[in-house]
Amino acid sequence: MNDLTAFQRDLLYVLAGLNDPHGLALKDELEDYYEKEVHHGRLYPNLDALVDKGLVEKSEKDRRTNEYVLSQRGHQELDARREWESQYVEI
Repeated sequence: MNDLTAFQRDLLYVLAGLNDPHGLALKDELEDYYEKEVHHGRLYPNLDALVDKGLVEKSEKDRRTNEYVLSQRGHQELDARREWESQYVEI
């Protein structure tokens, strides 16, 4: 997890909380948080990087839409991150 960008970590947190984790839903959530547009050229390469690292699993929802979910390793990494953060910030 320590080699991820802040944007990639944010993607993992959003993925963990979404019921329907597809690209546009992730984009909408991140745009609400960042209060600015998140371009496809930023979103999808970062999602692919998380897939390549084994933190996210990608599947085809339909012919036009991919679905993304945290892998078991992704959940473990988020848990470890929260544990580390709790040393410094009361959660």
